[in-house]
Amino acid sequence: MSQSRAIEDHAELSVENVGGIDATEITFSPGVTSLTGRNATNRTSLLQALMATLGSERVSLKGDADHGEVELTLGDDTYTRTLERRNGTVVFDGDPYLEDTEAAELFAFLLESNEARQAVARDDDLREVIMRPVDTAAINAEIEQLEAEKRDLDDELDRLESLDSRLPELEAEKTRLEDRIEDKRTELDAKESEIEDADQTVDDTREQKNAFEDALDELQEVRSELEDVRYRIDTERESIQALEDERDELETTMTELPETPAGDLDELETEIDRLRDHKQSLESTINQLQRILQFNEELLEGDNPELQAALQNRSDDGEALTDQLVEDTTVCWTCGSEVERDAIDDTLDGLRELRSEHSSKRNEIDAELDELTDRRDALRGDRDQRERVDRKLDEIDREISQREATLDDLTDERSTLEDTIDEREAAVEELEGQEQSELLDHHKEANQLEFELGRLESDLEDVREEIASVEEDLDERDRLTDRREELQTELADLRTRIEQLEAEAVEEFNDHMETILGVLDYANIERIWIERTEQTVREGRRKVERGVFDLHVIRSTNEGTTYEDSIGHLSESEREVTGLVFALAGYLVHDLHESLPFIVIDSLEALDSDRIAALVEYFGEYATYLVVALLPEDAAALSDEYQRVTDI
Repeated sequence: MSQSRAIEDHAELSVENVGGIDATEITFSPGVTSLTGRNATNRTSLLQALMATLGSERVSLKGDADHGEVELTLGDDTYTRTLERRNGTVVFDGDPYLEDTEAAELFAFLLESNEARQAVARDDDLREVIMRPVDTAAINAEIEQLEAEKRDLDDELDRLESLDSRLPELEAEKTRLEDRIEDKRTELDAKESEIEDADQTVDDTREQKNAFEDALDELQEVRSELEDVRYRIDTERESIQALEDERDELETTMTELPETPAGDLDELETEIDRLRDHKQSLESTINQLQRILQFNEELLEGDNPELQAALQNRSDDGEALTDQLVEDTTVCWTCGSEVERDAIDDTLDGLRELRSEHSSKRNEIDAELDELTDRRDALRGDRDQRERVDRKLDEIDREISQREATLDDLTDERSTLEDTIDEREAAVEELEGQEQSELLDHHKEANQLEFELGRLESDLEDVREEIASVEEDLDERDRLTDRREELQTELADLRTRIEQLEAEAVEEFNDHMETILGVLDYANIERIWIERTEQTVREGRRKVERGVFDLHVIRSTNEGTTYEDSIGHLSESEREVTGLVFALAGYLVHDLHESLPFIVIDSLEALDSDRIAALVEYFGEYATYLVVALLPEDAAALSDEYQRVTDI
């Protein structure tokens, strides 16, 4: 919805070919503007033209025109709307004041057919009407997303908590390895000194000594290769064991996952498609019924230019068109015969009831679609998880096979190296004397010490890397903790947002209704109020608690006792007032008073003039511009300070 804009002293509206209007320009002063006139004087057409500039499409193009245009100027800003007749339909274009008109259609554009006004008379679900502009599905989706993020954070913080206790163990292991490395280096230094001393005692010819040393170097090289191969064999075996353990876990998971027959998903998809088609058909019917109702309501008001021309052609006695429309009998606009006005009203009531039934059926289909969609998504999730586990098992089997092949190769290589060592040792033994035998033993021991030292240094490097990783993760803990607290706050706000809006709507309605009843002085009505209760309802596959609005009517007898009455017993005047106050509550709860400067109202004839004046004065406090269509006798009761428009 548009952001709040600075409003200048006046609003200028220009209209061309809308409703029954050829062309007109009206300047609205801030405050109350009364469009004063009899029926069929284009008052409703002007209200609809104004609504069109604000974003509504509940406006008709003049019957004999193919192009219409409305323009609203507020301060330095101008908002336009064009209507084009194309292929039998009217297409809207332009730059209206609002991008999203759902809340305004319900709570600011208060024509006779306005749904918020009618909701009270029809005993509709008031909570559903007041909450309709709130995207509860988006809120619930955001809640699920934040809950998933919070679960991930909880898991990560739990992991970090275990790492925190792991850090002292790693530090102790690092110290132990450093001490062992230091001992090994000392032991190796001592062994190298022994080798140097033994080497000096060897008394052979230079040629023999060189041959012995070459053989010894070759032996040491092969032994080093053997140790590497043995280490790689151990690593491969550990990896294979880890993969086999993971495979066992995945196979257990696979057995626990439910089967997802393809036929079940296909049946669900077919049923979902069928329900969506049915819903689309219902919505098309509802829209058609709405257009029929709106068309007929405009006809009864006398604001439809096409009907004016048709009735004028069919009228033989020259009686004024307005009089024809408001008499107890009127001319049928389909066949031209006279029919009782009550019969038309009964037909329209039947159409409204049919629209309500279709709307209820559509809501039932929405709930069924949610449930089926949840089931389908759950089945898809199970199927996808089985496929992921199956793919992972295949990958593990392939990796195990590869590692087993590598292990076989390493085992063969180890046997070859062991044979080579036997050969090299035999060659060395042939070259060595007593002193050289001792030197060979020293070299063997030094080689083993170097290997062990290398292992220890490698282990130490691993521990140091793990310590660095743990410390880096722990540095993130404060940030993750802060984010978790933010998520808790956001979730609390989201979970209570709907409840807060409901509570605010109830409070607004009850406060304004109490004040209005005092101002309008309905004799035997003590109180009309909404009570918010909790009710368990099904949303998809889940049962959740949802707020319900119960409208109560408290009346009093002449003896002063009070009793609770039903909504159906409200008079037409009382229903109109209650519906308008309900719309005002929605206007305030959804902050339309901050973003939309207009409220438009018509069809107040059910109220007497004094009550209309009081109601207009009350509503005028909440909108920068209140534009209301009134009969002359009702407008006469308004304050002389209000603007009056009599020529449209």
